[in-house]
Amino acid sequence: MDALKVQNLTKQFGKFKAVDTISFDLKKGEILGLLGPNGAGKTTTIQMLLGVLSPTSGSISYFGKDFNKNREEILEKVNFSSTYTNLPWNLTVRENLTYTSYLYDIPNRKEQLYKIIEAFRLHKLQNQTLTELSAGQLTRVNLAKAFVNDPDVLLLDEPTSSLDPEVAKMVRDFILSERSNKELSIVFTSHNMSEVEEVCDRILFINNGIIVADDTPENLMKSLDTVRVRLVMSPKYLTSVLSFGNQNQASVHLEDREYLIELKENQVPNLLAYLSDHKMKYYEISIDKPDLEDYFLYIAGQNKNRDL
Repeated sequence: MDALKVQNLTKQFGKFKAVDTISFDLKKGEILGLLGPNGAGKTTTIQMLLGVLSPTSGSISYFGKDFNKNREEILEKVNFSSTYTNLPWNLTVRENLTYTSYLYDIPNRKEQLYKIIEAFRLHKLQNQTLTELSAGQLTRVNLAKAFVNDPDVLLLDEPTSSLDPEVAKMVRDFILSERSNKELSIVFTSHNMSEVEEVCDRILFINNGIIVADDTPENLMKSLDTVRVRLVMSPKYLTSVLSFGNQNQASVHLEDREYLIELKENQVPNLLAYLSDHKMKYYEISIDKPDLEDYFLYIAGQNKNRDL
């Protein structure tokens, strides 16, 4: 049984369709990345999944049950975190987590609060009001709130925003541990593509309210066949390298002594043979295959051009 199933979900504001007939599922124990440029429809989708916004049409079900008919029961097992959501500023960290916990039926409330406070390193901050906290500390409190009811489905919107690298890694490790130990299902949005590659099992790419890609990070990256070859060698070879680029539809950029050549992967042997034949000596070489950020930029640019 899917933890979450969305069918033909649409949200229209006047004549504008923020989300346009999207369908997807979230399996038990899966981390699903929801990616797209700003204004693509990600936040609107999450707000509908939480019941904050009502869909114009379509359906949402959790654990095989219709969300509209079983909202209270379902929300006991669902939680969320967003950097754009504020908790009461005049309450302490512990008070915020304690009062939030009473929105749920938690049998071992005291033990659960202790576990969450420790997990997100909030024990030294628990008696401070939110007005005293930094942006990164507030992000940790929001994340702690999301785990307070030990959810089965978690919606995380930019969960590591404002966190320093060490704390962000701690958060990712905790999320992956909870997924492994409890088969927690997660919808995960982020603009940090390396983080998405590390955490997500599958990715939905949404743009202009429409799902334009649905696959694993590995398969999405493999769908791009362009690589970057970086060479450190004398600038005197520029004319020859530009000639190769023109003949093979490769782009060539030179900065100081570093050449950046973007070309089809199957053209790399031709480049190396060309360098050898023309006796061009290089001191360093690296070949970078496309990553998820390259795919993000490719799809975003493709859809931007389609709108022009």
